[in-house]
Amino acid sequence: MASEPLILGFDTSAAHCAAALVRGDALIASHAVDMARGQAEHLMPLLEEVLSDGAATWADLSAIGVGIGPGNFTGIRISVSAARGLALGLAIPSIGVSTFDASRLDASETAVAGVSAPRDQIYISDPVQTGGPFLTTTPYEPAKEIVMPPAPETLAQNIARVAAARFGSDTPRPAPLYIRAADAAPARDLPPQIL
Repeated sequence: MASEPLILGFDTSAAHCAAALVRGDALIASHAVDMARGQAEHLMPLLEEVLSDGAATWADLSAIGVGIGPGNFTGIRISVSAARGLALGLAIPSIGVSTFDASRLDASETAVAGVSAPRDQIYISDPVQTGGPFLTTTPYEPAKEIVMPPAPETLAQNIARVAAARFGSDTPRPAPLYIRAADAAPARDLPPQIL
């Protein structure tokens, strides 16, 4: 068991800040705090707390697992940038894990995963359909059951477990998973305004 990688996983893609430390499938420590805002200020102290509770240091880590969304635009950027910075500074890999993959970790490979979206809609990832995740209204007819994200603490644990399973494989640097454009996108291709 000691030879298995030590993975710190975390997520700030919704109204929470959550982190977990795992070695293989064994949970060592985890914490989650519900918060609508302030994840940027709370993430690093939370990670330090999880490491301390797990009697580990930054130097002990084999990799970073990070939730890449979908979810809150700013929250996803906070955790992805933190993971990339930590990985660079620690010279270890960072592994992005979608909320879909973390949600269906203990479900079947063909399980349809969903994440709540604005305006009573839902982001859907259906492994049977091609074209990647998409936005729809609920209910999603082809699915008998949609696996939704677990509680934040379990989500962080699942992110760390998926990252542990992917450790050693060639994975791209984590990048935010945005399914739709931001609501407040700047106007493009407009003539300059004369004041």
